[in-house]
Amino acid sequence: MSIDLRRHAAGDLGTIEGALLSVYGEVHAADGIFHSTDRFAERLASHAKAPGWTAIIAYDDDQPTAFTYAAPLMTSRWWSAMLTPLPLEYTAETGTRTLALFELMVRLPWRGTGLAARLHETLLAGRAEERVTLLVDPANVKVKARYESWGYHNVGPQQPFPDSPRYATMVKTLNGAHAGAARP
Repeated sequence: MSIDLRRHAAGDLGTIEGALLSVYGEVHAADGIFHSTDRFAERLASHAKAPGWTAIIAYDDDQPTAFTYAAPLMTSRWWSAMLTPLPLEYTAETGTRTLALFELMVRLPWRGTGLAARLHETLLAGRAEERVTLLVDPANVKVKARYESWGYHNVGPQQPFPDSPRYATMVKTLNGAHAGAARP
């Protein structure tokens, strides 16, 4: 197995959208309306409009096997869906403080190969932000534990859409930033 990781910017969305939708559709095939491919396509289009949006897609030959994508938070909107508000000094965003990791997923045949960690490390390599944040379904204990093993900690529950799950909001300090930047 020879996995090739390819980095893409928002301008590439037209050429990579099919790959992202196919991986997402397979991973979330039985996960309900909120996780439908159509709803994901809407969120993807919105996310890709963010300045600095970047995606990394893993290919086995020419078959997309996994992807991740993220963008710097330009406003505090991310934090407005917290079910327990965080201090304002924690949620203030500048466009360079926090990277939002929106998606990270791997198709079943490539799970357990270290591909998720490789995508994650590649995405974060060289980033200037102080921290990275993501949402994870707390019922998915295995995935939440993986993020914790990568240095993330839970800062509270969030529900970004009325019909979305209630997620654990996880944060990890980057680049040796002051530890206070990561914890409310």
